[in-house]
Amino acid sequence: MASRLNPYISFAGNAREAMEFYESVFGGTLRLNTFGEYGDPDAPEAGKIMHGMLETPSGYTMMGADTPPGMSVNAGDNITISLSGDDADELRGYWEKLSESGNIMMPLEKQMWGDEFGACQDRFGISWMVNISGT
Repeated sequence: MASRLNPYISFAGNAREAMEFYESVFGGTLRLNTFGEYGDPDAPEAGKIMHGMLETPSGYTMMGADTPPGMSVNAGDNITISLSGDDADELRGYWEKLSESGNIMMPLEKQMWGDEFGACQDRFGISWMVNISGT
């Protein structure tokens, strides 16, 4: 898979409803994974969306998730730019340049879902997520 760049939206508990709405608007294939699938299935947030992805017939990709407990969501600053794919060298290069002189919120490292993932704000205050598949 080539690298892709797309919006990633954080929702205040209504990610399923929002992503299903966007599916009804744009069509395509919607995949939703819950926090319970990757953690405690009995936790209060187990049914909330940890990761959702809509891929449309027009080639659009939109991602979103419910904000984990303890984190705030503010309309207007709840959209992050996502870079993802399986070209590890290319994506690590982007990560290095974006995070340099910025703020790393989560280091680029292997995660519980098996991919390498990191989150940062660049020096201009723009939020980025980088996900390298199957590393």
